[in-house]
Amino acid sequence: MSKESDDQLAGDIVGTMRAVFGKHRARAAHAKGIVLEGHFTPSEEACTLSDAAVFCLPSVPITVRFSDFTGLPDIADTDGNADPRGMAVRFHAGGEGRDLDIVAHSFNGFPSATAQEFAELMHALAASGAGASKPTALDTYLASHPAAKTFLTTQKPPPESFATAAFFGVNAVTFDDGAGRRTHVRHRFVPQAGEHYLTATKRTTLGPDYLREEIVRRMATAPVEFEWKVQVAEAGDRLDDPSIAWPESRRLVTVGLLSIERLAADQTAADKILFGPGRLPAGITAADPMLKIRDTAYFLSSKDRQ
Repeated sequence: MSKESDDQLAGDIVGTMRAVFGKHRARAAHAKGIVLEGHFTPSEEACTLSDAAVFCLPSVPITVRFSDFTGLPDIADTDGNADPRGMAVRFHAGGEGRDLDIVAHSFNGFPSATAQEFAELMHALAASGAGASKPTALDTYLASHPAAKTFLTTQKPPPESFATAAFFGVNAVTFDDGAGRRTHVRHRFVPQAGEHYLTATKRTTLGPDYLREEIVRRMATAPVEFEWKVQVAEAGDRLDDPSIAWPESRRLVTVGLLSIERLAADQTAADKILFGPGRLPAGITAADPMLKIRDTAYFLSSKDRQ
C-alpha cells in the first residue's frame, strides 16, 4: 500500500471508532487512563540483542499509562467492556531517535490480521448498535473471523490491580545488535506481583474507579514492578499477523525491569502524551507492517485531543 492509502486507512479506523464510541476529546480507544512515572533498568543480556539506547544506559526514566479498553472516557473499571486493559510506556532514552514507545494490552493477540481487517471490524461494530436487526453486521463478521470472535468473547475477568495483569505488545519488531545480528521479537510485561483477577463476587463490591484508586495506594508502600520480556520468534512464526499468538514454547528473554513509583503530578497534561507504537529508536525496527498504520492512527487520534 502507498503512504496515501495507509493514511486513508488509518483515518477511516479512527473515524469509525469515534462513530462507535461517540464524539469526545479523549483518545479514540483506551480513553480512560492514569499516567504514572518511574524508571527502567536493563538486564545485561538486553544490550547483546539490540544496541538501542534504552538497553545500553544504566537506567532511563519512564512514563506509563494504564487504561481501560473502549473509547468511552467514563467507562467503569468493572465493566466487561473495559478489557483488555492497556499499558503504554515511553522510555526517555535521550530524545528523538533514542526514545522508545511500547503500546501493549492485556490479551496475547489482536482481533485482526491486518489493518484493513481491523477497519472492517470497526465498521461492523458501528453498524451493530442498539436497535440493529439480527443477525447484526457484527454477528456476521464474527462468524467468518474467528480471531476477532476470540478477542471479543474470551477476555479474562478484571484484574485486581493494574499491577497484577500481564501485558502483550501487539506487533512484532526486529532487534539489531549493531553487528549484523537481527532478532524478531514480541514484547510482554510480566507483573512481579503475579497475575490476579477478580472473582464475580468481589467485582460487585468495587467502585467504577477501583483500578486508579488501588494503584495509587499500592505505590504509596512500594514501587509497582514489571519484568520486560521479549518472546523470540522461530522459523515459521508469522511476523505480519498479530492475531496469531506465537507458541508459549518460544524462548523468553528478560531485557529489564520497570519500576513504577509515582503518579504524574499533572494528570491533565500528562494524559495528552502521544504514545506512538511507531516511535522506535535506532536498534529496533518494525517487523509487522500494521505497526506503521497503527502509528498514524494514534497520531490522528491525538490531533482530536488538542
